[in-house]
Amino acid sequence: MKTRDERRETRVIGAATILTAVAIASVFLWNLATTAEEAPATKSNPTVKQKPLDSRLSTLDSWPSFRNGNEQRGVATGTLPDKLELLWKHEAGEMVTSTAAIVNGRVYAASLKGEVFCLDLKTGQRLWTYRSKEDAKPNEFLPGFKSSPTVTADSVYLGDEEGVFHAIDRATGKKNWTFAAGGEIVSSATVLPDSDQIIFGSHDNSLYCLKLSDGTKLWQFATEGMVNCSPAIAGNFTFVTGCDEHLRVIDIRTGKQEKDIPLGTYLIASPAVADNLLFVGTYASEVVAVDWQMEKTVWTYKDEAREFPYHSSAAVNSDFVVVGGRDKRLHCIDRKTGIKAWVFNTKSKVDSSPVIVGDRVFVGSDDKTLYGLRLSDGKEVWKFAADGQVSASPAIAEGCLVIGTESKQGTIYCFGAKK
Repeated sequence: MKTRDERRETRVIGAATILTAVAIASVFLWNLATTAEEAPATKSNPTVKQKPLDSRLSTLDSWPSFRNGNEQRGVATGTLPDKLELLWKHEAGEMVTSTAAIVNGRVYAASLKGEVFCLDLKTGQRLWTYRSKEDAKPNEFLPGFKSSPTVTADSVYLGDEEGVFHAIDRATGKKNWTFAAGGEIVSSATVLPDSDQIIFGSHDNSLYCLKLSDGTKLWQFATEGMVNCSPAIAGNFTFVTGCDEHLRVIDIRTGKQEKDIPLGTYLIASPAVADNLLFVGTYASEVVAVDWQMEKTVWTYKDEAREFPYHSSAAVNSDFVVVGGRDKRLHCIDRKTGIKAWVFNTKSKVDSSPVIVGDRVFVGSDDKTLYGLRLSDGKEVWKFAADGQVSASPAIAEGCLVIGTESKQGTIYCFGAKK
């Protein structure tokens, strides 16, 4: 059994994978408005027909996946109050290194204790708990969860440290099905638009596509290195940035590689896509904008004075690319030119992936602090001293910001406006 420090050292943070507040289909919107108890799994029907996310329409104020949408831009659809106050905190019992999901008044989170749990967004009360091994004895070691939950109308999906991918009933917390990959899963899953399919990466060097409804494998794409990133989607293509120093463009309909773009360095962060460009930080201390259709790098950002790799995934809006660095700083880059807009200094590395909310950006740091900065100039407008290092990323929806820490008790904080 690994110690807590060993598990922290071996974690791979997809921090800052990039998903915009992408569109969520009208079908999904209607189903989230219904009560969760309307479609429980039964013994005669252990899996419920899934109603997938649809990336073409966007109105729902939710945070259903790691970067809040298939394009992984890390931009919130809703707003936050001008003054953020602590509403509640919940102890997970072990470090929380992944991002929570917020859907229809519920928070879905996971910890290295091997538990996935559902909390009431208003109170922080735990409504159900799912364990990575159902038949585990009381003090038995459970594989932890480093990937973030992905939530559809009916289910919660994520992978664990032993390579098992779990589908959990969203209403009851009961297992729908599991799928065994060949290596640890830190990649958070992405639901394919208008389909019954979900994709994720694994440390067995593969990208998997499964059926949402029963976990049947539809295709598997093998790379030459571990896949840590959460796959972003644009049109009929998904993008994999892995440990084989390549950007791979995969046709989601067939699982076949469309393009192979050498980047010359390892990548841990998840990519974000906007228009025809992909944005990602690399292990060569660079942030790059790649035109994946023309197969060329449009710009490269690098601070020559302090060269550290990027684990954080970028937040991307129409004007800026914001990414955390292991150089203890948050970098804001002009999206069109690749020129530095501003840099904000923290006291430790920033593996947390930032989130843009209107004219502000929020991020955590290993200095045990949560920061809120003005997007236009990087001026600090809010901060909170947490009880542990923060490598998880903010989840922002329904007027609340939810984030976990790496403290011994794995505290999850919820901020908003007190009524």
